[in-house]
Amino acid sequence: QVQLVESGGGLVQAGGSLRLSCAASGRTFSDSGMAWFRQAPGKEREFVAVIRFGDGYTSYADSVKGRFTLSSDNAKNAVYLQMNSLKPQDTAVYYCAATKALIWVFPATSSYDYWGQGTQVTVSS
Repeated sequence: QVQLVESGGGLVQAGGSLRLSCAASGRTFSDSGMAWFRQAPGKEREFVAVIRFGDGYTSYADSVKGRFTLSSDNAKNAVYLQMNSLKPQDTAVYYCAATKALIWVFPATSSYDYWGQGTQVTVSS
């Protein structure tokens, strides 16, 4: 019954912006956290950003720091990823993930219990 649904992906030119959304249903993750990962063809799934809801802590991969911003709306059980100054190397399928854990290793895919289906982000030169 738990489901994460991403939206907002698309095609954008370098330097442009996109805003991804992830809506969770079936349970609340207000005691734990949610994250964004991305995966380019032939590459490992890569950590992008995480939010720990208990204290609002956020952390970002070095490659996106200063360009991407993760936010949440607890009333809607949703998280968002605002992506600015996009680069071609940001091209990937972006996945929303959620954990039931109170403590977890933020960048580890194994720390997350639920995953969305992914949304494609393509950045052209």
